[in-house]
Amino acid sequence: MEHLNYEQKTEDNKYNAALSKYNVHLQDEEIQAKVAHLIANKVSENDTLEVKKLLFNCIDLTTLKTTDSEESVLRFTERVNDFEDKFPDLKNVAAICVYPNFANIVSQSLEVEEVGIACVSAGFPSSQTFTEVKIAETAMALHEGATEIDIVISVGKFLSGDYEGMCDEIEEIKEVCGEKHLKVILETGALGSAENIKKASILAMYSGADFIKTSTGKQEPAATPEAAYVMCQAIKEYYQETNRKIGFKPAGGINTVHDAVVYYTIVKEILGKEWLSNEYFRLGTSRLANLLLSDILGKETKFF
Repeated sequence: MEHLNYEQKTEDNKYNAALSKYNVHLQDEEIQAKVAHLIANKVSENDTLEVKKLLFNCIDLTTLKTTDSEESVLRFTERVNDFEDKFPDLKNVAAICVYPNFANIVSQSLEVEEVGIACVSAGFPSSQTFTEVKIAETAMALHEGATEIDIVISVGKFLSGDYEGMCDEIEEIKEVCGEKHLKVILETGALGSAENIKKASILAMYSGADFIKTSTGKQEPAATPEAAYVMCQAIKEYYQETNRKIGFKPAGGINTVHDAVVYYTIVKEILGKEWLSNEYFRLGTSRLANLLLSDILGKETKFF
């Protein structure tokens, strides 16, 4: 028992040592004030046609409905296939995001080489299942054609201080992904504070995340500018510490073009222009694609 306690303490110390390199003692009110100042002073300059085109190219076009079927996902994918012919002057979306059982349908029908196939996995959206099931589901999604995987941290483990349990799962899933991108969702609306969002961001990156993502879109509140600000600060500090660039993906509740421009502005101001492409910046959304397209074309467009 003493041996186990020693091992547990060693693991705990490992994660606390990682966190100690960063400023995690944040005040929510201070973050809110900084975000409000940034939005008031910087967003308007980014409300341009070129920015909106870039944002469109950063979309993970998402369908995660209970009613999804092979037929509906096939139609969804065919719209992405048709996009280039219809809008030859615009870059397509970054990826199609679906449940893992539809990876094969998308893989077999997607004709656009530069569009990725993202699958939610590992007990999405609650992350409440056996680690073995999470690993198996991820491996099956990749086998069926997924090129990117989106998972949710074990929020319950994190909030109860079981950093080892949370991080071990991410490490094991990343091992299955290999070179394929792993996006780790923090479910920021459940974390309760800026301090917790900062800690979860660092631990997720420390455990192998290629992207950190705000939310599943299945819980309120979903993405917020305040969560995005904290996560981008964490990415910046982690890059300064490790020289490893991690991507950022807000998702859930991005309901307007203005919302998207706000997230673009936060990324630009904190992380800089190097992050302003779909290699390091994504937007998880279903409704935003048509809204952005309408703004870009100057008329209401319902293509997707």
